[in-house]
Parts: sequence; C-alpha cells; structure tokens
Amino acid sequence: MLVIVIGGTASQKQRVTSMVEFCAQQLAPRLKSLEIIVTLKSIQSSAHGYCMAYADGPNLDRPRDFIIEVDRTNNLRLVLETVAHEMVHVKQYARGELYYSPIKRKYRWCGRWINYRISYWQQPWEKEAYKKEKVLLDSWLKKEGLQNRKWAKEE
Repeated sequence: MLVIVIGGTASQKQRVTSMVEFCAQQLAPRLKSLEIIVTLKSIQSSAHGYCMAYADGPNLDRPRDFIIEVDRTNNLRLVLETVAHEMVHVKQYARGELYYSPIKRKYRWCGRWINYRISYWQQPWEKEAYKKEKVLLDSWLKKEGLQNRKWAKEE
C-alpha cells in the first residue's frame, strides 16, 4: 500500500499516515494494492473531508487509487476522525460495496441501486462511516498510547 500525505504539519502528516495504515489494516487487511493520497488543506464548506475513487480498465467498480481531502484547520482529533471516516469509504469502494455511476447518476450499495438524491444522513454508506469512525479513532489512539492526550479527548 502506498500512502502519501500532502500539506499540514510534520506531526499531522505522521499521525495521518499512521491512521490511514491502521484503518486499512482494520477494514481491509487483504487489500495490499491501494494507493491513497491524503491532502490536508483548508476546505471551504461544511464538510470535514472527502474521498474520491479513481479506476480504469477492468476494475471500475473496485478502484485501488484514492484521494482523500481533509480540513487541516480542524483540531487534531477531528482531523484523524475524518481520516477514519473517509477510510471507511475507501474500504467500501475498494471492496465493491459502493459504486457511483455518472451515467445513471445513482449509487450502487451492496448490489442495490440507490437514487442520488437520497438524504445525506440516510445514505447507508454514510451511516456505516459514522458508526465506525470513532471506534477506529479510539482503537488507534489506544494502540499508539495517545488516548490520554488532551487533544485526543472527545469534547
């Protein structure tokens, strides 16, 4: 697996890289061919981050190349929680659980087509990502021995 982190401080880069590798191991341990670029930048929207999948050839519905954008202006806990959230989406795309067809303008979730206009909070892929983000972050914090740091505590 290749992980590249662009932007942010040296400390943010190190922790984000570690979080990406941890999440990949927890969520999809057999997927070794992933290439993930994480860009830490200021995002001018209400979103904390985004995940974009890139595929060509025979693997259109199971991409291996991803770009994750995370708002670096958030506190470190939220940055890492956002990375965990977006890594759930990486798993969903890479395992073929989630696929977006620009032609149909619909998502396919676990083999079933879903209308693009479904409410964000009702999207099953978002429900899964929100359910797992804190568990992944807390597990990573514990593994790294950082759970008692002031920045690591949930507000």
